[in-house]
Amino acid sequence: MAKEKVLLGMSGGVDSSVSAVLLLEAGYEVIGAFMKNWSGSVCRRTDDDEFEECGWKAERRDAARVAAKLGIPFVTFDFEDEYRAKVVENMFDEFAAGRTPNPDVLCNKFIKFDRFVREADRLGCDFVATGHYARVQDGHLLAGLDKNKDQSYFLWAMKPEMLSRILFPIGEMTKPQVRERARRAGLSVADKKDSTGICFVGEVEMREFLQQRIPQDPGDVVTTDRRVIGTHEGLAFYTIGQRQGLKIGGGEPYYVVEKRPQTKELVVSSNFHPALFKSELTASQLNWFEKIESPRTCLARIRYRQPLQFCTISSLDEDVLSVQFKEPQRAVTPGQSIVFYDGETVLGGGIID
Repeated sequence: MAKEKVLLGMSGGVDSSVSAVLLLEAGYEVIGAFMKNWSGSVCRRTDDDEFEECGWKAERRDAARVAAKLGIPFVTFDFEDEYRAKVVENMFDEFAAGRTPNPDVLCNKFIKFDRFVREADRLGCDFVATGHYARVQDGHLLAGLDKNKDQSYFLWAMKPEMLSRILFPIGEMTKPQVRERARRAGLSVADKKDSTGICFVGEVEMREFLQQRIPQDPGDVVTTDRRVIGTHEGLAFYTIGQRQGLKIGGGEPYYVVEKRPQTKELVVSSNFHPALFKSELTASQLNWFEKIESPRTCLARIRYRQPLQFCTISSLDEDVLSVQFKEPQRAVTPGQSIVFYDGETVLGGGIID
């Protein structure tokens, strides 16, 4: 019988590299694929006064070396136009509107588990695979076994019908186990630092990145009792719960609790002020893997790595739902994702209004 064929997204990191090892051991025919989604990285001088390779080139080189060592075909896809249109443009639009989007969610929805799947179809692949810390079992999306690395929070927006085509080879492993497996396989990326920052863009100073497109629009920084204590550069550059970058010296630290577009006021409070906490929210742009009936009591998180919180879902209509939490939640942020769980199983999610 012919081997089942898998198109594996290889980012140049240890997670996707070990995924390739595991897929080969499981008997799959594997094609490694690098997704070029962003070429805006700036080349920097090293301590030896030589230029480093721009971000995507270095990552592609590492992925290609692993593919060569494992003896698998390696291809490169250029998705930059689609990434800019569906991920980066949305990010600018959302920040300009005063919300705080999650580009990783959109990257997974539109690029890794849509555009990439179409390339898999073109190449006659049965499955696609990535190095995400998550699991698919019996048609259900589950959290990754490593609670410190679980990435199911970022996967809620993919089309439910994609689940039958997806493999997450390292979903049952912890990060230390993945690195050890890479060492045993002799992979050069075994101890490579994890990537951080914006999906495929990398580590950037967010305010500088946004100011490429969003002009400064200063206003007052005010406390919850209406005292003016400073000025800000524009509401678009701040997010609920933010402490760093407020440039307010002296006394106790302040945190953003509200943005008032009508008056351009950025409202701040202490870390324990009731204004920073909410017991309910509404969400829209919903996507469900499991059919639910409202009211439904379940678990949810409103940010990556947040411990799961008890909540009750009640529907306002088919496109908007209301969520009441058992305990008040800190820094409920419009534009971020709320993801619902039944134990380890992802039920679905939405965008916080």
